[in-house]
Amino acid sequence: MLVIRPIRQSDYPVLMQIAEESGAGFTSLPVNEQKLKAKISRSEQSFAAAIDSPGDQGYLFVLEDTSTGEIVGTSGIEASVGLQTPLYHFHKSTVVHHSNELNVFKQVEILTMCNDYTGVSEICTLYLRDHYRQGLNGRFLSKVRFLFMAEHMQRFSKLVIAEMRGVADETGLPPFWKWLQSYFFSIDFPTADYLIGVGNKGFIADLMPRHPIYVSLLPETAQQVIGEVHQHTKPALKLLENEGFFHRGYVDLFDAGPTVECQLRQVQSVQQSKQAQVRVQQVSAEQTLAICNSSTENFRAVFSKNAAMNEAQELLVSPELAEALQVQTGDMVRFLPLDKVTD
Repeated sequence: MLVIRPIRQSDYPVLMQIAEESGAGFTSLPVNEQKLKAKISRSEQSFAAAIDSPGDQGYLFVLEDTSTGEIVGTSGIEASVGLQTPLYHFHKSTVVHHSNELNVFKQVEILTMCNDYTGVSEICTLYLRDHYRQGLNGRFLSKVRFLFMAEHMQRFSKLVIAEMRGVADETGLPPFWKWLQSYFFSIDFPTADYLIGVGNKGFIADLMPRHPIYVSLLPETAQQVIGEVHQHTKPALKLLENEGFFHRGYVDLFDAGPTVECQLRQVQSVQQSKQAQVRVQQVSAEQTLAICNSSTENFRAVFSKNAAMNEAQELLVSPELAEALQVQTGDMVRFLPLDKVTD
């Protein structure tokens, strides 16, 4: 059975493996022992804390195959970004160049560096290991964050964002970065990416262009990838678009990947999730449900067809599911249909 739970210190070795597997561009998991162990400690403290408003908390989940004990994926939420270190983006907008005398009217796209998303919540660190990228596993790993947020709404901002990985060439180098590096930086992409991952962002304010950049002046290869996602990120973007996320012109500074956003209460999985009391008994149903308990520190989530609503509006769950969720008859859970596709 696949179970999602909060990360713990004993998961560090596999978290380092995942950080190495994920490669450049996955800045939320830097290949750095000190930073990864600090991330785990911060997550443990966040899950354990009594919170009535979002602050500098970070929640990191792992997907565990209980049949083998293997950690096969990660998923995370930042409660309020940009409080300790700035969260920078380029914002793509349009300006008008107009001359009545010459009868010229021209709209021009520009990129302006900003930190407009300071204080919002961010879903992040979504990674599923290759041999588990099948069936409903990826959807479960993505949607579990919204179950947790719906159950603990006070811990998060009204607005939620997700930064999507941008386009890279066959060597892993973003075409957008090639232009940026040639004019503003003397370091390579892996170094810049690593510095971002470990929180050393001072060089951005020091070296990035301080004035708007005219998109039409960029190389064609850089222009083409602004707001586009890496080929491996397209399924994740599709999932979020089905949830109601949309792109409002904000892109990553280095790979120009889009940042998408949605009001938390408008996220479809939040709206469609329901609470119910549990009744433990053997059951089999047609529909696959993602289910989580109501705990924070001992949060657990599973997905299965061994659960269904009865006429008393109780959620019947098999003994195996109840054990995995750490619940018993009478406890409250939140659930969501997992095999329903929203077009």
